[in-house]
Amino acid sequence: MSVTESARMTPREVIQALSGLMLGMFVSILASTIVSNALPRIIADLGGSQSVYTWIVTTELLAMTATVPLWGKLADLYSKKLLIQLSLLLFVAGSLIAGFTPDVGVLLISRIVQGVGAGGMTALALIVMAAMIPPRELGRYSGLFGAVFGVATIAGPLIGGVLVDTDWLGWRWCFLIGVPFSVAAIALLQKTLHLPPTARREVRIDWLGAFLITAGVSTLLIWSTLAGQHFDWASWQTVAFVLGGAVLLGLAVLVEARAAEPIIPLGIFRNRTVSLTIVASVLVGVALFGGTVFLSQYFQVALGKSPTVAGLMSLPMIFGLLVSSTVAGQLITKFGKWKIYLVSGAVVMTGGMLLLAQINARTSVPAVSIYMLVLGIGVGMLMQNLVLAAQNDVPAAELGATTSALTFFRSLGGAIGVSALGAVLANRVTTMFAERFGAAAGSAGEGKVPDLATLPPQVLAVVKDIYGDATADLFLVGAPIAFLAIIAVLFVKEKPLSTLSGDERLAQEKATALH
Repeated sequence: MSVTESARMTPREVIQALSGLMLGMFVSILASTIVSNALPRIIADLGGSQSVYTWIVTTELLAMTATVPLWGKLADLYSKKLLIQLSLLLFVAGSLIAGFTPDVGVLLISRIVQGVGAGGMTALALIVMAAMIPPRELGRYSGLFGAVFGVATIAGPLIGGVLVDTDWLGWRWCFLIGVPFSVAAIALLQKTLHLPPTARREVRIDWLGAFLITAGVSTLLIWSTLAGQHFDWASWQTVAFVLGGAVLLGLAVLVEARAAEPIIPLGIFRNRTVSLTIVASVLVGVALFGGTVFLSQYFQVALGKSPTVAGLMSLPMIFGLLVSSTVAGQLITKFGKWKIYLVSGAVVMTGGMLLLAQINARTSVPAVSIYMLVLGIGVGMLMQNLVLAAQNDVPAAELGATTSALTFFRSLGGAIGVSALGAVLANRVTTMFAERFGAAAGSAGEGKVPDLATLPPQVLAVVKDIYGDATADLFLVGAPIAFLAIIAVLFVKEKPLSTLSGDERLAQEKATALH
């Protein structure tokens, strides 16, 4: 038995070490799912528009996306344990700011702070798992994370709905409730997470590259949010935004190619598996986030359900995701085969998107539930296993950069999806308001998200129809994007899963290099 194998953590030690990570992930997921269900009420109370609805989701996704590669780079250089605790502290700060926000502007700032913290938690949890656990065993533990993901996602909308519907609590507690969980996660990580010390070395973080990536992505996201509402898709403003974003991202590639410590090492794209899983992750992010983030609004506006009932209606998708993620993880650990789950997941996810493209204001709850169950099953098989496939196919020294790159591009896809499909939704709502109520009402539809309680019955029925049809259009746009993910994963080459953990592989690679 080698030194590295004898030093390997026992399953019990791994579970103890993962407990704090899982609580941290629970907090991150809980925060986003609680808010998604409370958003229609928050927007109505703060007087926000449909564009603001989109941006409350997008700002957190963008902050998370932009900082994930930075967290990944820092994880290769500094203490992973300290970095995770720091990310949770930032999450606490963002939650407190959001909980006491006086207006939409401050709420957007708080979402950026939350996003930076969530970026750290998202990237570092996967990196720490890869450091401790061999890919051959990761399926089993990924299943545990799938269970935590499922419970948090189920609990989020339900807790959020109850808080919003309870007069003496209200939507502000949707942000504040995560604070004690975050503090508990920090304490638990301090006690249970024991990783080998990271070797100190001279660090150069590519701040210029980080700035250019963030600026380029932000420019394109702002364009996709404003186009079709504040100016035409085919206009000089579109040319300016797209050209500006492309130039910034082009400069980012040049800077990254020359940087001593690039944020995203361009060399990882020479690996076919990494490139294809990144493409699939972007497409999954666009389709999944872009479509599902507006489902809560569909439940409450188009179907007229309360926030609590809207929370209950999200259960089928989460149940599908939880079961398929857990079962696929166990089967991968048992048999060592993983590509079949990528392909099947992408096919089932596309089918779920096509089914949801059929919904309207009169679709029955059982029908919507079945469509969401199908989507959840597909995503559960696909999302986590894309990371596993990439981690298995890169040198241990590049685990942090590869994992964070995958997370970065999935979040980027999510931010693009929410922004672009949110713009499609807002544009469809505005157009249909103008068609049904005249041009003046069209501009009103572009502004405030309607408060259903104040509308007369005849107007209410039309507004429900508008939001039902507009939401279906999102999934119709998302389905071909999901289909492209099938093509991407078909070309991924299946390789046997390693039986060594990330730390063991790193030690082996260093020993080989010395000889």
